[in-house]
Amino acid sequence: MGKKQPSMEGHKSGQANDPLSKPAHALPWKEVVNEIACNDEDGLTSGEAKSRLEKHGQNDLGDDGGVQPGKILLRQVANAMTMILIAAMAVSFAIQSWIEGGVVTAIIVLNVSIGFVQEFKAEKTMDSLRSLSSPTATAARDGKTVTVPTIEIVPGDLVELKTGDTVPADIRIIEALNFETDEALLTGESLPVGKDADAVFDEDTGPGDRLNVAYSSSTVTKGRARGVVFATGMYTEIGSIAMSLRQKGSRVREVKRKPDGKAKPHRYAQAWSLTATDAIGHFLGVNVGTPLQKKLARLAILLFGIAVICAIIVLAANDFSNNSEVIIYAVATGLSMIPASLTVVLTITMAAGTKRMVQRHVIVRNLKSLEALGGVTDICSDKTGTLTQGKMVAKKAWIPAKGTYSVGSSDEPHNPTVGDLSLNPKEPRHIDPDNEEKSESYEELMKDNPHLLEYLKVASFANLAHVHQTNEGQWNARGDPTEIAIQVLAARFKWNRLEHTSGDSPAWKQLAEFPFDSDVKKMSVIFEDTAASKKFVFTKGAVERVIYSCTHVFNGESENTVELDDDYREEILANMESLASLGLRVLALASKEYDGPSPSKGEDLDREDIENGLTFRGLVGLYDPPRPETADSVRQCQKAGIEVHMLTGDHPGTARAIAVEVGIVPSNMGVLPKETTDAMVMTASQFDKLSDDEIDALPLLPLVIARCAPNTKVRMIDALHRRKAFTGMTGDGVNDSPSLKRSDVGIGMGTGSDVAKDASDIVLTDDNFASILNAIEEGRRMFDNIQKFILHLLAQNIAQACVLLVGLAFKDESGLSVFPVSPVEVMWIIMITSSLPDMGLGFEIAAPDILTRPPQDLKRGVFTIEVILDMFVYGLWISALCLGSFSLVMYGFGDGYLGENCNDSYNPTCDTVFRARATTFACLTWFSVFLAWQMLDMRRSFFRMQPGSKKYFTQWAIDVWRNKFLFFSIIFAFVTIFPVLYIPVINDTVFRHKGITWEWIVVFVATLLFFLGIESWKWGKRVFFRKRDKKRGVARRGSVDLEQRVFERYLSTAPSDGEDAEKKSAGDGEDAEKKSAT
Repeated sequence: MGKKQPSMEGHKSGQANDPLSKPAHALPWKEVVNEIACNDEDGLTSGEAKSRLEKHGQNDLGDDGGVQPGKILLRQVANAMTMILIAAMAVSFAIQSWIEGGVVTAIIVLNVSIGFVQEFKAEKTMDSLRSLSSPTATAARDGKTVTVPTIEIVPGDLVELKTGDTVPADIRIIEALNFETDEALLTGESLPVGKDADAVFDEDTGPGDRLNVAYSSSTVTKGRARGVVFATGMYTEIGSIAMSLRQKGSRVREVKRKPDGKAKPHRYAQAWSLTATDAIGHFLGVNVGTPLQKKLARLAILLFGIAVICAIIVLAANDFSNNSEVIIYAVATGLSMIPASLTVVLTITMAAGTKRMVQRHVIVRNLKSLEALGGVTDICSDKTGTLTQGKMVAKKAWIPAKGTYSVGSSDEPHNPTVGDLSLNPKEPRHIDPDNEEKSESYEELMKDNPHLLEYLKVASFANLAHVHQTNEGQWNARGDPTEIAIQVLAARFKWNRLEHTSGDSPAWKQLAEFPFDSDVKKMSVIFEDTAASKKFVFTKGAVERVIYSCTHVFNGESENTVELDDDYREEILANMESLASLGLRVLALASKEYDGPSPSKGEDLDREDIENGLTFRGLVGLYDPPRPETADSVRQCQKAGIEVHMLTGDHPGTARAIAVEVGIVPSNMGVLPKETTDAMVMTASQFDKLSDDEIDALPLLPLVIARCAPNTKVRMIDALHRRKAFTGMTGDGVNDSPSLKRSDVGIGMGTGSDVAKDASDIVLTDDNFASILNAIEEGRRMFDNIQKFILHLLAQNIAQACVLLVGLAFKDESGLSVFPVSPVEVMWIIMITSSLPDMGLGFEIAAPDILTRPPQDLKRGVFTIEVILDMFVYGLWISALCLGSFSLVMYGFGDGYLGENCNDSYNPTCDTVFRARATTFACLTWFSVFLAWQMLDMRRSFFRMQPGSKKYFTQWAIDVWRNKFLFFSIIFAFVTIFPVLYIPVINDTVFRHKGITWEWIVVFVATLLFFLGIESWKWGKRVFFRKRDKKRGVARRGSVDLEQRVFERYLSTAPSDGEDAEKKSAGDGEDAEKKSAT
């Protein structure tokens, strides 16, 4: 916020930035205006507004520290990998080995520089996630109405609000006309809340019941109001929640004390030692960062230990001589165990991953989510706007005396001129949904149709939405989505509210309004037909409430109304259920002629009397269509071993119908036993009645929970966690923050609240379920690629360490070991030869089967048994070939004389050693680059990575050319070996080797043996996994219908305890281990 983050200590809910005598809701509005020093007519002056902005800071939710370059730079230096390199540099300079020391220094600078730049970019990308509650607000300044950026709104500003606005700050309402706000983002209340400017409440009244306050980030759904801002930024209710979510724990461990508050000296020592341990762990990176970063930091410490042991072995093999040759050999052996480029490659891969995510409508807010996404086993998704388009459309209208009207498909939900109209004389419950009705024009349908006319009057007038066409011909709408959809339906028949109520002498005039009330679940208006001087009541609302306010109905069997009895009410409810089963939200419309007194200002009419004795006019069915890509995305998730759950606030019938349509539940739900459907679809009340033990005893958790409350989502996440599931949860409101925090991957919505985004790990910029699948695919791709380059790097480290350790046996006349590869050669291979191909592996595209295999086992992480075995097999095979090549040149074709002082510099006695060393270096370099190509697929042959391809001899060339960064980095590494081998001074002084001639034959033969060994090992793995899959029945999965396979656990006889869930969890874990490296 502005200059500094405010201290929230002592701040009380409902208070102002500068505390008032009481919270604003507990004071009359005039007292609030006086205490906050504001003019209730002219607002603040420009000068006063500027000074208050400087005092209180900007009206936003703060930046929580922002990007801090110093900390980023420190993280690059203060990690185990860099510390090892610094130690090697210090040793090299200490023994005056300037070349080796200079090379290590260059590597450190390169590592830190690239890492800093990439992490700084990644941090800036994440920090750019800014979503202000509303870009502008309408305020009174200097007696004029002006548009002010929301971040410049200050306490004391007089703000005007109208339908569709987002409230810019916490506001004490001064006057309100039919004013309602949607506070679902803050309180979870799904219905709009009516406001009363003159009301005063007790100080301890909860936020949801402060009906004289409009909250920051809530939206105006109806009416207009004027009010004074009393709290901005973090002092608002939404800011308080945001601040509590950002609280950071102290890094100082608390001292354990006795009940009387005293502590013994050893407790202080314990706390200090734990704090010191935490600080060291934080410095080395073993207890900060993502799970993978922590693992790699611990790996670096392990490798450091191994490097020290290797160095000790070298020194011991040379009788702990302090000869510089022996020390530099020890340094070379230690460095051979350090994957120095690992941190840089990991940072670049993750930075590239975040950019790819943005292109696929996903913003990564927390790097740990990149690796976590690959392990997601269950997704709990909201329905409205995520699985569906969030655009209400009126699809059905049932008028008892005429039949059922239908509206055809349209890509423009606000355009009443698009979409066919048709009429079926049957009731909804008797209509065959597969039969198509003939489309008719609205003129034909309106002709001699008084029943439709009366229905449209209710739809148009009992409605506050505005639907209008701009001068450019575009149709716009504002108001509640439900009312917009009904208003568009009326506009299709030329009964748009604006056409009949606007102008100097409107045909219809509104006299009174009874806003929607959550108790009566109805809204009503009184209108006067000015030409006929008749008054009417128009009512809409929940079907089960409206029908009991109705006494008559036109049933079509007679020209006059008939009494609406309980039998007919049951028929209406049956038709409502029929429409709900189509995934429609159903409301009832009713009206009556009103002969009571015209209401005057300030007069309260008896609402119960007004909304009684109505004539039932019909039902309207509203459809929030699933996104076109949702069903395919759900199906793809199921193929990937991910279970999709829908947690929605909708009616169970509507939720079930949408769930069937998108494939979350089986398509044959209608013919399944009741016990099965009840296991799949539950209401929140049913789920919440169960204790945790009862939920754990359920054979399976429900796939759909309707009428869902925020606490229900948290309990669902906890239940999944107890079954060892790894969950992703979507949410957009402040009330979703607990479940977003509790889930393993919190998925926020781009149109949601800032607080929900703060609680999320990733944010979907398009609020689309398909983007979740994109994120999971990217997460799995990154997991695969990280696994590939880690295997590539560590296999080389093992190979180099083995070559140097076994090379201790090669001793010259003075009894000192001669290294087969020099320290600079080792660092060249680690940093130059392999780092670029490793980056190329990080950019590798997703494997074809990436979304057809189970989620990864994140407990084991990248280091699966298969990867560890591969690491040692490849490393030992490479070291065997390199040592064989060195021995062949040295002893097979050479004289076996190891020369004198050949570790330090070149002299004529070292000619054979330098040539053998060059041969070993060439082998290591080529094996390194070719191993990168072998890593494209960890099981398939390099020559047959696409099993379905008919290009038997050229497919490998297509595969290596596909990833051009990897291709050119390998070519670069392949080519750069020649100047290193043949340029004088560089070859013999820096690298300690000489150019070779006939020795290339040895290199070529060794390379052929390298491919033969790798291909043989892969073939053995394929045989093993084929047999294991056949034994487990995995091979038969492809022949089973997807729907049958996904829902077979629900469709089969449910066991009496939770064993099935445990089996599922265990089975997924085994499959994940099997596939995680594929």
